[in-house]
Amino acid sequence: MLLLRDILSDVKKDLPALVIDDEPQVRNFVADVLQTSGWKVSTAGSAEEAYVLLDEKQWLLVFCDVMLGEADGYEILRNFSKLQNEARFVMMTGHGSAVGALEATAIGAFDYLVKPFSVDDIINISKIVREQHQLRQQSGKEQNQKAELGYTSDIPLIGRSPKFVECLKMVGRVAATSLPVLITGESGTGKEVVARAIHRRSDRANGPFVAVNCGAIPVELIESELFGHVRGSFTGAERERIGLWEEANGGTILLDEITETSPLFQVKLLRALQQSEIRRVGSNRTIAVDVRVIAATNRNIEEEVKENRFRQDLMYRLNAVTIQLPPLRDRVEDIPLLAEHFASQVHSLTDKRPSFSPAALEALQKYNWQGNVRELENAVLHAVSMADDIIYPENLPLRIQSFIETEAEQSKSFSSFLNEPGSSASGFQPTTLSEMEEKYVLQVLQYTGGNKQAAARILNIDRKTLARIIKRNESEIE
Repeated sequence: MLLLRDILSDVKKDLPALVIDDEPQVRNFVADVLQTSGWKVSTAGSAEEAYVLLDEKQWLLVFCDVMLGEADGYEILRNFSKLQNEARFVMMTGHGSAVGALEATAIGAFDYLVKPFSVDDIINISKIVREQHQLRQQSGKEQNQKAELGYTSDIPLIGRSPKFVECLKMVGRVAATSLPVLITGESGTGKEVVARAIHRRSDRANGPFVAVNCGAIPVELIESELFGHVRGSFTGAERERIGLWEEANGGTILLDEITETSPLFQVKLLRALQQSEIRRVGSNRTIAVDVRVIAATNRNIEEEVKENRFRQDLMYRLNAVTIQLPPLRDRVEDIPLLAEHFASQVHSLTDKRPSFSPAALEALQKYNWQGNVRELENAVLHAVSMADDIIYPENLPLRIQSFIETEAEQSKSFSSFLNEPGSSASGFQPTTLSEMEEKYVLQVLQYTGGNKQAAARILNIDRKTLARIIKRNESEIE
């Protein structure tokens, strides 16, 4: 738990905060905590009072209730955002939802609190806002561009599931800083999309965004690709060349699949991060480069460190902030939204946009998306090309149809087992959960052709748990 004395020693007392809520108890509670934390606080009990205060001064932190009698807190947020781009807006509500959090974040809210919230919640937010303000003052830059998150054509961060909404909130928070960011998640979860969203919301938005797939560059060439080289530095270096790191000067560089790099190159990368300078291959001259670094990986980077495949000091340098993107199977409620978005992209190119039948959407939500959002996009493109006015399950790729058919057969077999003669209360022959577990695991392994990783995903368990089940039933399953 945070203690007020831990944050009062070095805070200024003149940073302006505004609390807007028609409930005096909530309004006074938030105001008291902020005042004790070193903020100069004003309050408003209605939208009308808030609009008067809007023109009074430049606010740095604003807490606003979603419902202010007949007024809409989101409309206040929109008005404040147009006139005061320095303000960090926190929406408060007694009826929280992922949809509400997504909407608030999409139109510029810094955070979204569900009542009742704690003193720690208020202090944590105010501390982050204060630190971001100090960083902006130190760099002499202001955040002039605010790229919207959510349903946009160039940054399609689409979703309303709780896990994904938390990612959106982290994007909003970290974008205003210059801290290095590590984005983790399975292949196809949208790591580059999130990196671009961070760049677009940062004060580097007018600068370049350079994405580098470290896994696609040969080990012997990656230093030259990133840092450049001088003429004659190696066989084939017929002219001087600047690297991708310099191309990103003043902007952001994404180092995708960072764990694919060699330990030797990681040493040079660490120096570039620490010194903010590089040295082209074959040159003795250092070059100062101002780059914000975002790294991404689909591996467990801590496991890579334990196996001595990745430098621990570099990991600490890269993961000042970590954003863990959830796999698609953990955000099933987002699949219809994503599917409609991908279908609309096809429509913009071909004027063909069939709608999804309920059965097709149900099939998409049941399927095990090992390729995550990228695989879903490819499936939708296939379905649109195969359908006329409506997309049915038979328009989906064969792998999805086969998966759904197999699942239906397994469900039918299980229902038959429960309803077969002798299964009534009078003649039912019970079996243990362990025996049923053994049979089902065996069926899944047969379905995956013995692929234990795929089986673990279908069973929604980790590989170690599956291994223990197999070991208990080795005679039947092996």
